[in-house]
Amino acid sequence: MMNTKQHSLLSKDSNASIFAQKFNQSYPKDIQKLKPTIAYNLYWYFAAERQNTFYNRYTKASRPWTTDTIIAKYKFTNPYRATDRTSQFLIKEVIYSENNSPDDVLFRILLFKLFNKIETWNLLKKQSKEISIKTFNVELYDKILTNAMHRGERIYSAAYIMPSGGRHSEFKKKHRMHLELINKVIADKLYLDIVNASTLKMVYDRLISYPSIGSFLAFQYAIDINYSHICNHSENEFIVAGPGAVSGITKCFRDLGGYDYSDVIKLMCDIQDHEFSRLNLQFKRLNNRKLHLIDCQNLFCETDKYARIACPEIVGTSNRTRIKQVFKPNPLMYDLYFPPKWNINIHAPFENNND
Repeated sequence: MMNTKQHSLLSKDSNASIFAQKFNQSYPKDIQKLKPTIAYNLYWYFAAERQNTFYNRYTKASRPWTTDTIIAKYKFTNPYRATDRTSQFLIKEVIYSENNSPDDVLFRILLFKLFNKIETWNLLKKQSKEISIKTFNVELYDKILTNAMHRGERIYSAAYIMPSGGRHSEFKKKHRMHLELINKVIADKLYLDIVNASTLKMVYDRLISYPSIGSFLAFQYAIDINYSHICNHSENEFIVAGPGAVSGITKCFRDLGGYDYSDVIKLMCDIQDHEFSRLNLQFKRLNNRKLHLIDCQNLFCETDKYARIACPEIVGTSNRTRIKQVFKPNPLMYDLYFPPKWNINIHAPFENNND
C-alpha cells in the first residue's frame, strides 16, 4: 500500500497517480513472482506518456505536449533509443551520409561514440575537412580537441561517463587516450572481426576486450555498430543491463525471483502488449515496431530517474535523489531516419502504430 508521503507526491500528477494506484491488478504470473512495487506500473505509464510527448513534438502539436509535470520539466530519453537526437545524428550523418567501406564505417562510429557529442563531431569535421580513416591523424585531432577545451568547450557528452583509463595511463588527457584507442582499433583491423561476427554477443565480446571500454559501453557501441550495414543482428538477441537500468529494476521489483537483470528486461519485451492493454495505455509504436531489448533496458534507466520525483521513498542502487538535467526543447525537430534494413523508412514514423 502507498503511504501518505507517496500519495501526496504522486497526486501532483494525476495521471501518474492513477497508474501507480493500479497496484496488484491482474499482473502476469511472472510479474507476481517479482513482487512489483508501485514503480512497476509507472514503467509502462512512463513509456506511453514519454512516447506520446515525443509524438506531439514530432507532429508539431501545440504545447503543452504532456500534462505530466515531471516529464514536462525534466530531460528524459525517448522510449525508442533510435529516435533520440544523438542516435538520429549517428544514423544519418555518421553512418549513412556517405557510401563508406566497412573499416571506415567502424572508424566513424567509434570516433563519434567515444565523445557522443554532435558538436564535437562537427568541430572535427570543420577543422580537419574530412572525417575518414584514410586521413585520420591523432596529432591533428588532439590539437583540435585540446584547443576546444582551452576555450572552455565540453567535448564529451554528459550522457555517458567515459573512463579516463586510470591514473596509470600514459596519456594526460582523456581524449588523447581515446584517439590512441581508435588507432589501435585501426591497427587491429577490428572491422574484420565485426563483419565476421555471427552474433551481437560476439561483437560485444570483441569490443569489451579493449581498455577503457566496460560492459555498459561495449553493449551500447555494439548496438550503434549494428545500426550500420557492416553487421545485421537482432536487437532482441542479447542485452546487458547498465547501472541505471539495474537501479530502475530494483525500484520496480522487491524480489527478482531467480531472474537476473537481463531476464527481467527480456520479460518486459515479451509482455509489453499485455501490460499496455492491462493499464489501458495507448502506446504509439514506431511503424508497428515493438520496443526491443535495448529500448526496454533504457526505459528502466528512465524509470529510475522518473521515480526519484514520483516516489522518492523507493530506493534503487544508484542512491540518486534528483534529476540534474532540465528539459530544454531543441527548436530544430529532425526528420526521422532509421537503418534501411529495418524497412520502416517507407512509411510515416507513426503510420502503423497499434492504437
